[in-house]
Amino acid sequence: MLFRSALVDGGAHRVIVGTSAFTGNGVNHGLLAEIAAAVTPARVLIAVDSKGGRITVKGWTESTELTAEQAIQDLAPYCSGFLCTYVDKEGMLQGTDLDWFRRLRAATPLDLTAAGGITTYEDVQALLDMQIHAALGMAIYTGRLDLARLAAMNQAPAG
Repeated sequence: MLFRSALVDGGAHRVIVGTSAFTGNGVNHGLLAEIAAAVTPARVLIAVDSKGGRITVKGWTESTELTAEQAIQDLAPYCSGFLCTYVDKEGMLQGTDLDWFRRLRAATPLDLTAAGGITTYEDVQALLDMQIHAALGMAIYTGRLDLARLAAMNQAPAG
């Protein structure tokens, strides 16, 4: 299969499956089963992007009927974790929805990486306390968050 030879055999540690994980009717079980069989679920992360409380696809221009909490239950057999973007606040430097990430943490024991609106050290610490990784962009680019301080936070025991 192309996934195996081109990605994993080429050195990729993990494969992130984006919005192709979804169809207009929900989860794309056929594609995800094929990917998981080719590279094993341990090497697959699935992107779960949410806008207005629903999974969003096609460059965040269309929404499905699924919530992220519902979707991760169906997606779990195919992956080892999720890259979860809170699209409502992506790139706005207005903070994120920590309650949404708490609900996701409660819905799955799998690895979670949070993205979208993470702006302060308090946001990062709250995510670390939930055992959720943080994908940071705009807050670093604009100098709001310092890489050295973030690295130190990441090394500190969760508390």
